[in-house]
Amino acid sequence: MTQRTFLVTGASKGIGRALSTQLADAGHHVVGIARGQDPSFPGTLVSIDLDDSKASAEAFADLAKRHSFDGVVNNAGLVRLHRVGEIDLKDVDDIMRFNLHPAIQTVQALLPALRTKGWGRIVNISSLTVVGIAQRSAYAAAKAALSSFTRTWALELAETGITVNAVAPGPIETELFRQNTPVGSEAEQRFLSLIPMRRLGRPKEIAAAVAFLLSDEAGYITGQTLFVDGGGSIGRVAI
Repeated sequence: MTQRTFLVTGASKGIGRALSTQLADAGHHVVGIARGQDPSFPGTLVSIDLDDSKASAEAFADLAKRHSFDGVVNNAGLVRLHRVGEIDLKDVDDIMRFNLHPAIQTVQALLPALRTKGWGRIVNISSLTVVGIAQRSAYAAAKAALSSFTRTWALELAETGITVNAVAPGPIETELFRQNTPVGSEAEQRFLSLIPMRRLGRPKEIAAAVAFLLSDEAGYITGQTLFVDGGGSIGRVAI
């Protein structure tokens, strides 16, 4: 197995942490991006404020000089709930900026080295919400944009040896999910009613899908969005 170096944003919790652990266990070096520090992180954890586009662009450029990256997983995300009629445009701007700007910045920082290597993997974390979930107008729009980035970048990079794919999780048992969806809440029941498997996903299940798309074996897959959602994207089940 070729040992590689991957950049993972939103790496300290939930899906990002599960993925970082899986990649590290497989012998890869993970450079994780998070707001804080965690001595137990299975790799190199770097604190970057992704809300500050100027500072984060400079930080990613510096990381690209210090590490020989083979790919990136754009996992960091921001969710705020609102119904139509009550949408705050500042929320829309914040959600779009946080979910999209870092993805563009990481890819553009790493792209020259990936082109030189003639090998690279880009995986964007989208969401089941792109098919329609109440109160997620701006978040779903941002994640749909990530899926659109995925297709466009895949076309532009198809002959370079760099693949670009997305993974769209359903409701996953993470800290971010629980901030808006407490255990036993009406919101949780509403989500479960949309999932034919009738359960939440586990971070390691998303990590496994992402890890495959980062692998050599996935070299003929590009421009795809893989839904890992317990069947939520193929059918809705009423309670």
